[in-house]
This record gives sequence, C-alpha cells and structure tokens, in this order.
Amino acid sequence: MSIVNQSSTKTGALSSATIDKSQETQPSIFGLDLRGKPKRSCEVGSLESVYVSTRDGVRLALDVTRPMGDGECAKRDTILVMTCYWRGQNSEPSNRYADLFVPHGYAVVVGDVRGTGASFGEWPGHRTRDEILDFSDVLDWIAAQPWSTGNVVGYGLSYTANSATWMASLGNPALKGVVARFVDYSIYEDIDFPGGIRNLTQLQWDSQLKNLNHNVSSKNTGESQPSRGVRPVGEAAELAAALSEHEKAPSRPRLQQSMDKDEYFGMDPSGFDWSPQTAAECISRSGVPIQNWGGWFDSVSAEGSIRQFLLQSNPSSIIIGPWNHGATAATDPLRPAGEEVAPLLATQEANWVRFAAGCFAGEAADEGGKVLHYYTLGEGAWKSTRSWPIPATRQRWYTASGSRLLSSSTDKAGFETLQVDPELADVISNRWETNGGALEFMDKVDYGDRREFDAARLVYTSEPLTRGLEVTGHPVVQLDITSTREDGAFFVYLEAVRPDGVSCYITEGNLRARHRKVWTDSPLSVLGPQHSYLSEDAEPLTPGKSAILSFTLQPISALIPAGYSLRLVLAGSVKGTFANVPEDGPPPFLKFHHPGCYIDLPIIER
Repeated sequence: MSIVNQSSTKTGALSSATIDKSQETQPSIFGLDLRGKPKRSCEVGSLESVYVSTRDGVRLALDVTRPMGDGECAKRDTILVMTCYWRGQNSEPSNRYADLFVPHGYAVVVGDVRGTGASFGEWPGHRTRDEILDFSDVLDWIAAQPWSTGNVVGYGLSYTANSATWMASLGNPALKGVVARFVDYSIYEDIDFPGGIRNLTQLQWDSQLKNLNHNVSSKNTGESQPSRGVRPVGEAAELAAALSEHEKAPSRPRLQQSMDKDEYFGMDPSGFDWSPQTAAECISRSGVPIQNWGGWFDSVSAEGSIRQFLLQSNPSSIIIGPWNHGATAATDPLRPAGEEVAPLLATQEANWVRFAAGCFAGEAADEGGKVLHYYTLGEGAWKSTRSWPIPATRQRWYTASGSRLLSSSTDKAGFETLQVDPELADVISNRWETNGGALEFMDKVDYGDRREFDAARLVYTSEPLTRGLEVTGHPVVQLDITSTREDGAFFVYLEAVRPDGVSCYITEGNLRARHRKVWTDSPLSVLGPQHSYLSEDAEPLTPGKSAILSFTLQPISALIPAGYSLRLVLAGSVKGTFANVPEDGPPPFLKFHHPGCYIDLPIIER
C-alpha cells in the first residue's frame, strides 16, 4: 500500500487491522507500509566485545555481531546503536539489536556511551559534547574494519534515538541514514519542563540511570535488584576500572521546579548540548535521510517530530501514530476497545529495515523531500502530507457559566473560581509516565473516564455535535485569569464525551504563568503561541490583576463523531506528574473570566 504524498490525503482507512485494498502499489522508501513483514536471510553469529579508544583516550565498550559464517573480510553494511542502558547483560549471547538486524544481512554494533555500562569515562547526565563527538570516532572505527563496507545507519529508540539523531550533526561520511524512534527533540520543553513546569516522572529516570552506572539494574517501580551486571569486555579488572571512573562523575544538579531555560542551559553539562533540536542546522547540512517515529500519546514526541519536520531539510519520513513510548501499544479512545491499529510492531520493524536498506542503496537520499504520515483517531485512517500545519479553519469555543462550552460568546462578563488543590493527581497510565521509566516502557496509555476528576477541576461541555468534527493540528487555548499568587501552573485538557456520558481524553497542554509572554519571533510560531522560557522574558503575575495566558496544546488528529460533545477541562495541579507551582505557601485561588477563556480548534473540512 503506498502513501500518496499529497497534503492531508487519506491513504487507507483501517477497520480493525483491515487495509483499504484500492492502493496496493509498491511503497516508496518514504511510504508507510502497513502490511509488510521483514524477510530474514541470515542467522545471528557470535558476539564479540571490544574496547575502542576515542580521540581523547576514553575507551568505549562495543559489541559487534555479524551474520553466522562470515569470514573476517566479508563486507557488511552496519547498523550502529549507542546506548546508556547497557549494551547487554553479562553472559547474554546476543542483544536485541543484533537479533533484529543481523538476520537481514547487516553487521550490528552496539556501544555503551562514555561513563555508562562497561565504557570508561564520566556520565554526568543525558549527554555531553564529548559523548556526541564519540559517535564520529565510532563511525570512523567501523568504516576502517575489514568486514565493513564503510556504510552505517544509526538506529535507536528513546535515548538511543537521540544518539542516532545527533550522529547526523557530525558530518561523518560513513553515516548514510538514521532510523530514530520517539526522539526527545528538545529536552527542556519535551521532557524536563514541558510548558516550563517540572516533570516529576523524570526523577525515576534519573534514579534508574544512577543505578545502571553503578552496575545495578532497576525495575520500572524504582526498586533496585541485583543482576548479572553489564556485559564486560575482557577481564573483570577492566570492568572494575571502568566502574571506578563512573564514580568520579559529578552528580546531575537537582533540577529545581523554579528553573528557567537559561538557568537550565547554564548547568554543567549544559542543557544546550542535550537537545537534538539545537543541532537542527547541522543535521540539515548533513543531508542524511531520516525516518522518525513519534506517538500522539508519548509525552511530547509527536510535537518533537513535527518540529523536526519544520526545522530540518533532510530527506525525511516522519510517522506519528496513536502510540505509547516505543509503540508497543496503541490507544484510540474513539474506536471500539481492543481494536488493533496497524502497523503492529512486527510491521513497524519491516519499515525500519526497508528504510535502512534504502539508505544503504542511496535510494532514500535520491527520493528527497519530506513526508509526514499521521493517524487520525476515530476515523482509523493513515494520511500523509508534505506540509504542516494542514490547512484548517480555526473554530473557537468559549467557556460560559453553567459549565457550558459554546461556539459563540454569550457571557459578556462573569467568572468562575478554582481553588487549586496541590493533592490533585491523575491516572498514572498517562502520556508522561510512559516516557518516565526508561527501562521498561509502560504497555498502554489509558486515561479512562475523565469524569472521575471533575470535583477538583473546572469543566465545560458543548451540546452534542450535529456532524463529525476533524481536529488535526495544534489546538490553541487562551485563559483570562486572576490569581492570588505571583505564579502558577495551568493545565488544559481537550476531551470528547460519548453519548453514554463517558469522557475520552484527546490531548492536553500546560503552561507556567511566569512564562506567559508570547515569543513572537519564534521560528515555530506557525504552530501557535510559543514561549522562550527565559528569565529575561519572565512575567510574574500580579495578585488580583487579570492576565492573559495563550498556549498550544499537544498536536493531535482526531475525528470526533456526530453525537459526541466537546469538553474543555481546566486544572491547577497534577500531583506526582508535575511539580506544584508555587512550590510552597498557600495554593493559588484562581478566577477564570468569561468570555476571555476559549479554545481554537484546527478543523479540517471534510
């Protein structure tokens, strides 16, 4: 099945896993194949662990696996993965990356980044400039091996996807392509401080990585347990020496709830070095073809995928589905429960392998351009576009007294109040938790029936829709508020209410009040109001004085059926997921003024 590269073109409605058979042509390298399965032609050979020295003498632990029966000089294209999660445990005969790619005829190299696993050096957190430069040293080493063709494709999921994306910034001629899944494109906005508010789920990630770097594995619950330890290279004394260097790494500074982006950039190592978005121009200059995967329900990976689509000029195939972190499970709250969404993981694997093969053959670079494939909730359809945002009509819905959401403003004055409850939590199976436990990704994102949180939030519901409404893009919200405190956290949820009353999560957005100043010169203003999160642009609230907050929600594509109602929900805290703002003192008492509170929805005419 081919993906037609035309703005907002429907390319195959799915009923369960059923594909529209009307377009069964051979897919291009940039197409999304919903039916294909990988063909295997080789057996996985034995694994060899080696140390490779970088330009500054730090030794990195690498595992090399080639097809069974290969002689020393049997030339193979190579898949490279650089990880902070151990390249393998002691006594394991292989690793999951070798098991995935070697059967397709590739050599696979998996490395522990400096300061992690069995590698030497220090790892103070996320990554440093030295870690990024190491990737070029490893690429050079691979290209010089007698079994190498000199051609490499970087591959990864999550942290390893960030590593693969960074490889493209280095201009190394050995790199022919990148397959990156669920990239954290901007660490500040996407992971640590979405909307400028501290994301507490990352504390668990920090704890797990600290354990790993002390050669102790961690469960997703945060409990540490003994394990076989990381796979060593050579004698046990070498591993002990590497682990002793890990102890020298400075502790990652505790990211305070009050941190602005410039403070964050000023950390050691600099937060600036952590985010692939900061290298967008260098990545573009490389011209390396990229296949990028994101999820509507994975923290901010869909937003990051769209930013990559806009900021980078590389030949790119961007794929955004209704997935958790890692795409092991799909969520479509507007379809029947239990219905499968293609492509399933095995078919996704076929797409990675096919794209890598196209990069090695030069076909991906020749295809050129950029294509974004996205799934529409409710409709169960995959579509493609060469431009974003999709041309849409902005439809405004106003909050009004009586918990009403109206398509026209009737309340000329008035307000509703909300006493922020710092103990208010939400479901743990949310979009943030799926990317918070780095070692074992949560199986499913499930927000359940949103009505259970109504008591401590403000809720506004429309009349039932008389026709289906496709929302594709970035909803934009404006809040006209008054607070008793100088700062606050504001959370907005867009939901769809079924005829039986169950309220289904669609998307959300948040903003810390001190960061409300709109950054008018942002290169991403086409997506909606942007914010710099810099201390120089901070605008604390004046207690008792009205202020306007305008911000985008996370992007989504959803066809909300006729008979459903729209629902807008406002909150001032999400305990356990985000830090409270302010951190201490009495929680804010808020007023939301009508008609200055509304949401603009990007509506696709059908």
